[in-house]
Amino acid sequence: MALSGRFVALLAVAIVPTVLLGSAWAGAAWALVVVLAAALDVLLAADLRQVRIERRMPRLARRGTTADGTLVLVNDGARTLRAVARDMWEPSAGQTPRRIRTAVPAGERRATRIRFEPFRRGRRSTTGVAVRATGPLGLAARQRVVTAPAELVVTPPFRSRRHLPSRLARLRELDGETTLQLRGHGTEFDSLRDYVRGDDVRSIDWRATARRQDLVVRTWRPERDRRVVVVVDAGRSGAGRVEDEPRLDTSIETALLLGALASAAGDRVDLVVLDDGVRGRVHGAARSDVVRRFGETLALAEPGFAATDWDAVPALLDAVTTSRSFVVLVSSLDSVGASADLLAVLPRLTRRHAVVVTSVVDPTVERTASGDPEPGHARQEGRRGLVPGLPSGGGADDVHRRAAATRTLLDAEGVGEVARRAGAEVVRATPDQVPPGVADAYIRAKATGRI
Repeated sequence: MALSGRFVALLAVAIVPTVLLGSAWAGAAWALVVVLAAALDVLLAADLRQVRIERRMPRLARRGTTADGTLVLVNDGARTLRAVARDMWEPSAGQTPRRIRTAVPAGERRATRIRFEPFRRGRRSTTGVAVRATGPLGLAARQRVVTAPAELVVTPPFRSRRHLPSRLARLRELDGETTLQLRGHGTEFDSLRDYVRGDDVRSIDWRATARRQDLVVRTWRPERDRRVVVVVDAGRSGAGRVEDEPRLDTSIETALLLGALASAAGDRVDLVVLDDGVRGRVHGAARSDVVRRFGETLALAEPGFAATDWDAVPALLDAVTTSRSFVVLVSSLDSVGASADLLAVLPRLTRRHAVVVTSVVDPTVERTASGDPEPGHARQEGRRGLVPGLPSGGGADDVHRRAAATRTLLDAEGVGEVARRAGAEVVRATPDQVPPGVADAYIRAKATGRI
């Protein structure tokens, strides 16, 4: 049972007869009347055991956007339901309104539109709806949680989608679908056309030239129906935060952009989410369904504390395809110690596949190494004395920070150079530049016939 503010106000009125009559019995009698009225109010309230909840919910919602659902209260009882309902969603689901006030006559139903604005990806859920049924006097209410489980999968925001149109235009240029012709060619024969000045003489088809008595060149296009495999590192390296978001979020944006681009180019795209085991996989998705399938799988990815099992990657690739593929290892190259397992497996991968490895650069570390103060950070000057030979304001703490930041950048650059010597291409950039950088690497591989 729940008491209303009206009950408390009426109970407080008991002070008046007590003061005016100078007798506590008058106040007690008034309080007894209010309590009995509240008990009667509860008895006259709708029976919550006769209340059902029905939902019409979207299954997916993208983080940062809105999605609409419907909550329906069904009153199967014999009394009117005067209710305040609160759907028990997690706060990160961004549900509005939080409380629903409605009146449902006996044997009828009332629907309320619910809007979701989730601000965290993943699986958001609710176990039921807390319903408070108030009596006709408004003094007290029955309260019960009506079981009505529901689930909403919040997919990543896909902010890197803004880079997709320009990359698709470049793919169309490679395919010859626009008037602009790129120098170089793919590996799949397309057609014959007349020679024009500037064409590569190696593309001349001498047999067709002899038949037509005019110079004829072959045209090429990038091969289609190739394999693209994206391996997302969900191990401990993905938990590190860069610019107030986990590195894993950058990996997710990279996988979504590359999946959308490669599927539009006619290639088959597969996804593996890996830490010490396979945490998610997308295999054999239809080209029109790649982004949705990737989004559902990556929405549930969370960085773990275990080290990533890079030794399992060759076997995973063999299970996907036996042909040469474009393989992207979406991780981060920080230091030799942290990246030793990844570096050890690279030679085995580059012998058969075109491999790209990502490395996320922290802009804060770059600013510190260059001597630029962090936003909102006041330099501590002279607290421990100035260091001889440095400009004014270059205290010992600043020197130590700059040295540590420089050492971090040098270590990452060294690890990247080791990966390049192993035959991999390294995309090393800030979080917002890693996804388009990988997309550019894919286009270069298509243009040069590496896949």
